[in-house]
Amino acid sequence: MQLVKTHRDTLLRPLQVVSGIVERRHTLPILANILIRKDGERVSFLSTDIEVQITTHANVGSGSDIAATTVAARKLLDILRALPDGDDVALSLANKRMTVQSGKSRFALQTLAAEEFPTVAQAEQYSATVTLPQKTLKHLFNMVHFAMAQQDIRYYLNGLLLVVDGKNVIAVATDGHRLAFCQVEVDEEFPRQEVIIPRKTIIELQRLLEESDEPVQLDIAGNQVRLTFADIELVSKLVEGKFPDYTRVIPKGYKNDFTIDRDRLLRSLQRAAIMTSDKFKGVRCVISPGSMKISSTNADQEEAVDELEIDYGGDSIDIGFNVSYLLDVLNNLKCDNVNIALGDANSSALITIPDNADFKYVVMPMRI
Repeated sequence: MQLVKTHRDTLLRPLQVVSGIVERRHTLPILANILIRKDGERVSFLSTDIEVQITTHANVGSGSDIAATTVAARKLLDILRALPDGDDVALSLANKRMTVQSGKSRFALQTLAAEEFPTVAQAEQYSATVTLPQKTLKHLFNMVHFAMAQQDIRYYLNGLLLVVDGKNVIAVATDGHRLAFCQVEVDEEFPRQEVIIPRKTIIELQRLLEESDEPVQLDIAGNQVRLTFADIELVSKLVEGKFPDYTRVIPKGYKNDFTIDRDRLLRSLQRAAIMTSDKFKGVRCVISPGSMKISSTNADQEEAVDELEIDYGGDSIDIGFNVSYLLDVLNNLKCDNVNIALGDANSSALITIPDNADFKYVVMPMRI
């Protein structure tokens, strides 16, 4: 039975959309597959890792049959990528095998029964729905994603806090050593909601969301979030737990602050980072009226020193930071200048964008 007959590129796009979350090595071998369902012309493609599920559709079906099967996601994708551009491709199903035919090339792949594929059970009802432009949500995620924890035992840090409050949509990420905060104002007003979206889901959404004004609809349930945009539906489990109170972490009222060219500071820190080791990423910053001296040393007694002129008239402060945390934020921002506010050598630093209250980055000091 022929399932699909279309151009290679037309079939490649939906497969690329769903294949991002497929894991090659999983305790359930069927999860390395994608579920293909055909109902006449309409064909749906679905992948899941039990935590996240992505579905997309395309009108590429051949004939009026109804059928469903699962096939290895990576193999099918690799085959399609290897075929010449613009060629037609046909997928057909017979005797538990899928045949991929294009020109004089033919591939036979094993399939597993669609009935055995474990799809994510969707919530019966969603307590809140928020709609905003795709580029707005993508911007929020892009501004804070780098501060998410990775495999932290405090599981609630391995994700991103999304807060909807009135006309504000807020994204917060922290790994316990630094915290990134970003907010945007939307046209509609929504009741307050707080959810922690897992790290893997955020990375996948950064890949799938586009820089467009097209809407994305977020449906929030107790333990699940569903995002619908373009022809894509993504369902994800939420991280349970209590996210730290970010309002208490962000410092207020620091009197020592200065504005500096972002690129100049980034390059200076990159030079200092050369002398740090994998185990110890500390750089020392001595800030005094008119100057910022950045230095680093390592176990071999090697040293880097870099001095920048700054417009600063506050207290002299000698403070240490993990240079990776500073490089992460400076690489991620696209602005010309950043503002750095400091309390003393034992207090967190606050990095913001001048004349912009929507982004804040807090980084804890370290002993040098």
